[in-house]
Amino acid sequence: MRVVVDLTKCQGYAQCAFLAPSSFRMQGDEALMYDPAPAEDQRERVQRAAAACPVQAIQIDRLSVQDMPPVHVVDRPSRIVVVGASLAGLRAAEALREEGFTGSLTLIDGESCEPYDRPPLSKQALSGQVAPDATALPRPDLDASWRLGVNAIGLDLAARRVQLDDGSSVPFDRLLITTGVRARSWHDPVEAALDGMFVLRTRDDAVRLHERLAFLAPYGAAAHLSEAVPGPLEPRDAGPTPRVLVIGAGFTGSEIASTCRSMGLDVIVAEAAATPLAGALGGVIGAVAAEVQREHGVDLRCGITVESIEGDADGRVRRARFSDGTVADVAVVVAALGGVRNIEWLRDSGLAVGEWGVACDAGCRAFDANGLVLDDIFVAGDVARAPNAMFGYQFLALEHWANAVSQAEVAAHNMVSDESDRWPHLHMPSFWSLQFGINIKAVGVPTFSDEVVVTQGSVADRRFAAAYGYKGRLTGAVTFNHGKWLPFYARLIEQAAPFPPHFTTVDQPDSMVPVPADVPDPKFLARDATVVVTGHDPSSRSASLRSSR
Repeated sequence: MRVVVDLTKCQGYAQCAFLAPSSFRMQGDEALMYDPAPAEDQRERVQRAAAACPVQAIQIDRLSVQDMPPVHVVDRPSRIVVVGASLAGLRAAEALREEGFTGSLTLIDGESCEPYDRPPLSKQALSGQVAPDATALPRPDLDASWRLGVNAIGLDLAARRVQLDDGSSVPFDRLLITTGVRARSWHDPVEAALDGMFVLRTRDDAVRLHERLAFLAPYGAAAHLSEAVPGPLEPRDAGPTPRVLVIGAGFTGSEIASTCRSMGLDVIVAEAAATPLAGALGGVIGAVAAEVQREHGVDLRCGITVESIEGDADGRVRRARFSDGTVADVAVVVAALGGVRNIEWLRDSGLAVGEWGVACDAGCRAFDANGLVLDDIFVAGDVARAPNAMFGYQFLALEHWANAVSQAEVAAHNMVSDESDRWPHLHMPSFWSLQFGINIKAVGVPTFSDEVVVTQGSVADRRFAAAYGYKGRLTGAVTFNHGKWLPFYARLIEQAAPFPPHFTTVDQPDSMVPVPADVPDPKFLARDATVVVTGHDPSSRSASLRSSR
């Protein structure tokens, strides 16, 4: 049995935790933790929980595509290839069959395992609450050819073939690129090879890191899982303790630090920006996140970089040297430096690719290097760079669970539809993070802003909503344990509501005075932002193509 919860939709009503407590539980006030692979004897309870969810956020094993009603498709292609079989690729494949596509369907991915969900890796899987290999995504029998453990190394547009590293190639009529991102490696290859250096992106990464953390934890991994600590943890003062160094305080780094603290481990977090989460939420809200981390016993060092990692005679991580001249003994180092888009195989393809991914139009059709739209190449998920109508048609690069699903469905529909029946991708950016017992959720693009104001709740109580604005218009919102209000802010953003906002709601603070949002320089955002406004200049009429040679 496989379960996945769209935590963007989840609003913490906890009906599932009442109906299936062994599979769902609340952490803190409104954050949901769940078992992605419940025991079969829990099926009836889990099904009742899914049916009772007020926002229908719980998905269980999907219906077989053979059970879907047939759909008439005009000008149907006979061969579709999807490169990248993670969340976006799998959802696109499902949607293609649901759309009535009955031709040859091939999914290619460099990982040898079936598609799995990534968000649990830094939470349930890392702590040991669930096994990393239990995070497989629900999926039906797609009647597809799976080429797993094989990497795409080239694309021949003229011949319509994807070249693979096993020497073979796969022909296509339509191609969907969903290759996503990979973890950014530590810059020094010698230091990166030390025993005790880790990144966290794949299921294998989670397995290796969990095993090391469980070994270092002062008590067995199973002991703390049922009582993950939502409140502050006091640092221990007795005896030397193996420490974990997390480099980078974006969402992944902060979640890793939170999990390590719940396991009783001492944690140092080094962040080059002035606050954690600055690349996603700006410095003002990032300062609140910094207070939360320190309240939970994290040794947070902001405005500081790691100069080097030193190993002992046996090649194990021993200490870290920081830019402020300090040195710390550490046993594990996790480089949480953001992602690198997997576009190297497309460098000489003639597509418009770059460090922000593959450029495409609002219908997910890829651009070539001359800016022409291609009708047979589509893009979705983290690797896509697409214009968004709600933000002045700026090109956005999004690393969001919900965006990957939504964009994949639009791409699948458009791949098998006439021009008159194609859909635009109009997804409202939305994302979430669970750390230190706090459910952080956001809509819009908080970093596309110049001001921010707390509109509801109490920052001191860590339960509040804040709105972001740019040049007098509402562009984003973030909540800490106040997620039920996000749909309200999403509607205002869609309506281009004025900023600062003027409305009367419950628990408004006495004063609502906007302050500068303190968004880092866009060049700095390249490190760990989950939303990047990569921009366009309407007055520009020039283009350049840079060869990778």
